Amino acid sequence: MPAATVDRLRRSAIANLRHILALVILTASAIPLAAEDAVRRPAATQPNSGISSFLAGLKKEALAQGISARTFDNVLNGFSPDPKIIALTKKQSEFVKPIWSYLDDAISESRLARGRAALEQHKAAFASAERKYGVDRRVIAGIWGMETNFGSFTGSLDVIRSLATLAYARYRDDFFRKELLIALKMIEDGLAERSTMRGSWAGAMGQTQFMPSSFMKYAVDGDGDGVRDIWTSEVDAIASTANYLKEFGWVSGIPWGVEITLPEGFDLKAAQGAHEFSAWAKAGVKRANGAAMPGKGQAELYFPAGLQGPALLITGNYRVIKKYNSSDAYALGVAHLGDRLMGGAPYAKGWPRNTPRLGPAELKDIQTRLSRLGYPIGKIDGRIGEQSRENIRKHQIKLGLPPDGYPTLAFLKALRQNP
Repeated sequence: MPAATVDRLRRSAIANLRHILALVILTASAIPLAAEDAVRRPAATQPNSGISSFLAGLKKEALAQGISARTFDNVLNGFSPDPKIIALTKKQSEFVKPIWSYLDDAISESRLARGRAALEQHKAAFASAERKYGVDRRVIAGIWGMETNFGSFTGSLDVIRSLATLAYARYRDDFFRKELLIALKMIEDGLAERSTMRGSWAGAMGQTQFMPSSFMKYAVDGDGDGVRDIWTSEVDAIASTANYLKEFGWVSGIPWGVEITLPEGFDLKAAQGAHEFSAWAKAGVKRANGAAMPGKGQAELYFPAGLQGPALLITGNYRVIKKYNSSDAYALGVAHLGDRLMGGAPYAKGWPRNTPRLGPAELKDIQTRLSRLGYPIGKIDGRIGEQSRENIRKHQIKLGLPPDGYPTLAFLKALRQNP
């Protein structure tokens, strides 16, 4: 064969080989990552296999806790995770709603009207709860209103599937697995029917939005019919909420807090910690509405929006509200909604609505820098809770800034300049 022909065939073969290799690479790159991962995963970790393994382990625990195989199978056979709930666990808000916007939404005129009607309609139940549990009806009503708008929306999702989805995903470790087992025990013991257990994506249910563990510990039979019904009985929901707050330490006769005004030249550095209301009055602190200070109880200063917003004195009962939901915005929503339902006025001092606010990244920067300075911040998540506020206040004093515990741009700049 002529050399030229051999050379031509060789070049053709090489070109064909390159073409084939290009096709292989192109095809491989076109495989979706999820599918590629599925191909690489061993059979034991495939989705269906994973669900079977999850259910097998869960059933073993359920049987050990007195839940029958019949109940378990009736409730969980055919279980599949709800992708909408999985998506909700991964959703991270880029913007934290300012406290005044949260309160605007929480304390709308329509909610106030509905709440006042509910207080009137169920005044006997509220009076009974106050007598038995020592909890102010305004706070019970505030929670009822914040949770389900006085029973008008209690959630429409299947609590069992929601809890099973979160347990299967290991969201918050084993928390939802434990809640699921308690929910199964409720069904086993006849405390609830699967069909009535409707609620939020996280498994909170009924007019009180109790988790299953809270139902078992705190739900009570308020109307005396022998059933703890937080779904359809307003009386049971009211009594259960009062019992919850009492068990977490609500002190009768002491308010959650009051709005106040500070005298000119008031020394914030010297007025930290909890003091008797009478001591605050002697220091020149006054109620914003002109009323006398509460007759008993200790309270501490709290500036939910810094010195430019309302100033409050909060008591231990405010922290009891936070046992229902640890968010300060939620607790203030409950407290202020309850006050407004009982005839209270809006906050006397306006909110700093036009002042620039720090975003999550800047708040994380503050927490990170304070942590490096040795302050016990805990999780760096951009959420400013009591621990972060206290450490901000301490460092504000060191920097010569007004110690209100509120993170501002001025504080962040000073922190960056004076590490």
